[in-house]
Amino acid sequence: MELMSNLADGFAVALTWQNLALALMGCFLGTIMGALPGLGPSNGVAILIPLAFTLGLGATPSLILLTSVYYGAMYGGRISSILLNIPGDEPAMMTCLDGYPMAQQGRAGEALALSGIASFVGAFFATWGLVLLAPQLVKVALLFGPAEYFALFALAFATLGGISSTNQAKSAFAAALGLGLAMIGVDTQTGVPRFTFGEVHLYDGIDFLVAIVGLFALSEVFIFLEHRGTDQDISTKPKMVIGRIVPTWSLIRSCIPTMGRTTVLGFVAGVLPGAGASLGSFISYSMEKRLVDRKGTFGKGDPRGVAAPETGNNAAAGGALVPMLALGVPGSGTTAVLLAVLLALNITPGPLLFTQNPDVVWGLIAALFIGNVMLLAMNIPMVGLFTRVLLVPPRILMPIVAMISFVGIYGISGSSFDLMVMVGFGVMGWVLRKLDVPLVPVILGTLLGNEMEVNFRRAVNIANGDYSVLISSPLTILLWTIAVIGFVLPILVGGLIRRRMRMARDAEGGVRD
Repeated sequence: MELMSNLADGFAVALTWQNLALALMGCFLGTIMGALPGLGPSNGVAILIPLAFTLGLGATPSLILLTSVYYGAMYGGRISSILLNIPGDEPAMMTCLDGYPMAQQGRAGEALALSGIASFVGAFFATWGLVLLAPQLVKVALLFGPAEYFALFALAFATLGGISSTNQAKSAFAAALGLGLAMIGVDTQTGVPRFTFGEVHLYDGIDFLVAIVGLFALSEVFIFLEHRGTDQDISTKPKMVIGRIVPTWSLIRSCIPTMGRTTVLGFVAGVLPGAGASLGSFISYSMEKRLVDRKGTFGKGDPRGVAAPETGNNAAAGGALVPMLALGVPGSGTTAVLLAVLLALNITPGPLLFTQNPDVVWGLIAALFIGNVMLLAMNIPMVGLFTRVLLVPPRILMPIVAMISFVGIYGISGSSFDLMVMVGFGVMGWVLRKLDVPLVPVILGTLLGNEMEVNFRRAVNIANGDYSVLISSPLTILLWTIAVIGFVLPILVGGLIRRRMRMARDAEGGVRD
């Protein structure tokens, strides 16, 4: 009963004209950013962070805008996958396998509409999972002390590379780099400046919003400048006939069991640290293929092959919000960016969030329900508009990204020094992407480094310098065990999973033509 009362209070917060308008705008912009190959949800949210702060939005409106962008980008990734055989983001790769063959058969409209319905089902029920599971995790998290939180942060770093990580050493290097950046500034306990090199602007440390916009948004601009004229222009791809937009009821009904099974799989993949939407999409498609593909139609335009990965990756997107809100540990790259927004707004995610800021968390959850309905209503009739967005050339898009980044960051801080730091992070992001070093662990290290250090010092001080306190309770031992398994498992089975994902895509002729 208390749960429904909290949810009703959340709808009272979300159902204001401002929040409804922000949710609508976020859903629209997110769908566009998800549809454009290369941007995806992480970059989409990072690009619009400066806009949220420049508009002077409060905590709840800012989160409603950015999480709507997140959900919208997860919806939008399917558009270029189905029409162009080019995934808008990594989780949408599996949608190419049956979505593009459906488009070649003149059923692009049906594929787009069905994937929109599947995205709605996955995200809607994942949001209910968030409602039911997050408060239960909060009860467990109240048992945490400094040693448990230190182990939890270590778990986040160990698993964020994901089970399909290409190189755990690079993930560990990226996390160490982020932790090193978090050390910059005045030590909160001793008052001694660290790694500031006499620069007064660095006494407060690195502004993680500046780091995020530089690493994600500006590095994307530098990547474009490097490859301009060498990549195939999307506008040169053959145009697909959209055809019938509304799928038949019999088609939807045949996919309902698929959506039900993959919603559960995707949600579990999202809740698990480091698994994320990509693995949720792959597992959903693979399981459905084994269960129902008796005639060998998967990969040849089977609607269930479109519904499965779309339901799975959108359910995983909702599931990734559970550990972020309940424990303060992001379940995916995009939720790491959202975590930075919460911290910038002086809101600490974790078990106390539900008691100290109930209006924020329940207003956000209510807005996710509303945003899902908006996305479903928007993505079916406006398919034609979203497909035209794919024709926007990068030479027009990237200057807009750069402009939003510079104007937004300057609007937040009013400091030209922060602009130079942002450019520096942009160059760093470009170099790291060239070296295939993941960016998310860098951001996570910058975000959680100070909290990790504080909890480490607090635990050791309470134990009078006895370091064994870090492994003294059953909960810390459990967390350390999961962290070790989460770090070692990708080394053992990550290669196998990547090969299977690559073989599944290559069997249909690859992702790109």
